[in-house]
Formats: sequence, C-alpha cells, structure tokens
Amino acid sequence: MEYVRCNLCGADDTIVRYPCTIKRGESGDWRAFRCTHNGYGRHHTIVQCRRCGLVYTDPRPEGHDIIETYQAVEDPLYIEEREGRVLTFEHHLKPLERLTGSPNGRPLLDVGCYTGVFVEIAARHGWDAWGVEPSRWAVEQAQARGLHVVPGTLETADLPEAYFDVVTMWDVIEHLTDPRGALQQTYRLLKPGGLVVVHTIDIESLFARLMGARWPWLMEMHIYYFSRRTLRAMLEKCGFQVLSDRPQGRYLRLGYLANRVAALMPLVGRPAEWIVTRLGLRGLAVPVNLGDLFTAYARKEGS
Repeated sequence: MEYVRCNLCGADDTIVRYPCTIKRGESGDWRAFRCTHNGYGRHHTIVQCRRCGLVYTDPRPEGHDIIETYQAVEDPLYIEEREGRVLTFEHHLKPLERLTGSPNGRPLLDVGCYTGVFVEIAARHGWDAWGVEPSRWAVEQAQARGLHVVPGTLETADLPEAYFDVVTMWDVIEHLTDPRGALQQTYRLLKPGGLVVVHTIDIESLFARLMGARWPWLMEMHIYYFSRRTLRAMLEKCGFQVLSDRPQGRYLRLGYLANRVAALMPLVGRPAEWIVTRLGLRGLAVPVNLGDLFTAYARKEGS
C-alpha cells in the first residue's frame, strides 16, 4: 500500500469520507478489477482533499501492482453483455459527432478500450479508430476481430504525438493511478483543436449523496471519484477548454441489470431476477440513467 497526495492540487490534507471495508490481507485479485465485477461496497479508505474537494482512495495498492492487475484481467461476462454496450456507445457517439462533424477517416483513440466495442462502432461510423488497453485478454479479443488496438497504457504505448482528432475515455479515468498525468498525455496526443471526451461516475450527484456509503460505485477497482466540478478543474489545469459536462446514462440488458441489483440489494434483486427470467426478458436492453454518470467534453486550444 502507498499514500499519495491529491492528484488535482498536490495537497496532503484530507478527511476520511468512507472508511475501508476490506479487512487486512483480504484485498482482491484481478477478478475484483473486471468491468462486470459486482463487489459493491468493498473498497479501501476513501478520502476527500480539504483544499480542492477531489475524492480518492488513500492509501491504495502501489501503482505497478494496479497496472499488473489490469494486465491480468479476463472478463467473459463483458462479451455476453455486448448488445447493451453497442447501444450505449452508439448513443454516446451522437453528441461527440455533433461537436466534431463528419468523421471522414479522421483518427480517434479510445483509451482503456477493453475488447474494443467503441473502437468497432467508431470505425463503422467512418473514424480511423484506434484503441489502447492494458488487459492482455481484452487486447486479444479486440485484435481477433481485426480492430486496431494497441496493448499498454497512454504512458507505455507507442502512440503518435499531435495525431488524433478525438481521444475518448469511457469509464476509465476513475481507475487510473495518475488521471492528471493521463490527461496531460492526452493533450500531447491530440491535434490543436482536438477533442477529449471523459465519461465517469459523479460522487456529488444527487443519487450518490442519497445513497451515501451504499452508493454502488464505491468499489475496490475505483481509485478516483470525480465530480463535475473537480473533473472540470483538472481538465483546465491540463490546458483544455471545457465545452460542457452533462449526465449521460447507458443501456443494460434487463437480466444483467437485475443481477447487479441482486448483488447490491438481494431482497429486492433476487425476486426481480427470477421474474425477469420467468418472463423471458433477460435479453431486453433498457436505458438506465440515475444521474450519477456524466460525460465531459473539452478541447485542446488551437485550430
């Protein structure tokens, strides 16, 4: 375990927001870092910076251990939920293209692309779509479908400087050991006038405040818990002009949603899962938006 300073303002002045719920010696393995893991409520100590308000895990596993864990992740359930991911990313692509205009083969990079679902959809829409991903298993899945996915991270992958028109991070920045460094790397990779799109969880949303310690996104795999205010501040510190930030939900198959609810609230979720199964509705994709997920759009200065 290591102690870290605030990634936004550099201060070392925090209060505990949520105490650690993992007993000594019980820290999870790579299974706790799968996208589909349901370890809700299991996390290390979560603190808040007194100076800027950024919320993060401290102390946390050492950075190299976290990277090695993500390299080892395998997640077959993610592939089974492909239909919901496709609908979600098709939905996410629309506001992005309203800001960028026609793709016309312009280069786009998806950071932490996992099995490359968004890379595939962006390419289908006409982008020269790339992905970068640390999970060896996920990279193999993506490359097997002929997608342009590079193994590694923003720091380790050999990516061209000032090349991309768009860089996206869908549900990624909360997992990074150095989000500010990743945004600085993103600034370097974007062309002048290029767009960064960051989708993440919002710890200051109404739903998160109402749920408190029972907010499902308090998980071992999450290291940083942004609000719209703190993400905007970090983007601006990295030289970006923030264009907008707004709540944005996703699509989930009804069976998967019921399974997630059952993991969080068994007395409600298990009967719901049984009913959904009995009615043959497990494969039905439904929109879900509780207001605790948001997307920020920011531009690199220049033309």
